[in-house]
Amino acid sequence: MISATLRRPALVLNRNWQPVNIATVSRAITLVWNRHAQIVEPNDFQLYDWNDWSKLEPEPGELFIQAVSQRFRVPEVIALTRFDRLPSANVAFNRRNLFKRDRHACQYCGKRPEADELTIDHVIPRSQGGLSSWANCVLACVACNHRKADRTPEQAHMKLRKTPIQPTWNPGYWRHATRIDSWQKFISDVYWTTELDLG
Repeated sequence: MISATLRRPALVLNRNWQPVNIATVSRAITLVWNRHAQIVEPNDFQLYDWNDWSKLEPEPGELFIQAVSQRFRVPEVIALTRFDRLPSANVAFNRRNLFKRDRHACQYCGKRPEADELTIDHVIPRSQGGLSSWANCVLACVACNHRKADRTPEQAHMKLRKTPIQPTWNPGYWRHATRIDSWQKFISDVYWTTELDLG
């Protein structure tokens, strides 16, 4: 039980309160203990060092870490005291991330077939100089891809549901399956819905 709690994810913010990573609760506590970070109380955004945090009693029903003679609240968010580098917004262009960006849906008809029934369509076909890029590739179901063939959407009298763009989410935030609701106060809706709703 204690080990599972220590392995839970904690959101890591830089000193400007922008999300930069996730860590285990164990790692988060170590950072706070060594004064490299402070714990953020998501309800009122108060910052705590370890000395102050350790004096707080867990609320009834709240997760806690049981020490020999004391229970400690489990931090969900920490803010680093020195680190202020921004996370990279460059999401790698690959099949997996394209499926995430387009939410496993055909960008022409909106259907969500099985993954093997989705193809990658070049909006401007390669035969017409189209490149393999975020701005020119979308998911298309087999039927829509066949109908569009080697034409642009305009030439095929088809309409894209939205303009394809490079996503700005950082997939590294969501390597853990556990969803922590308090993180929503620190992470934009783009990160939240794009990644977590996909499961």
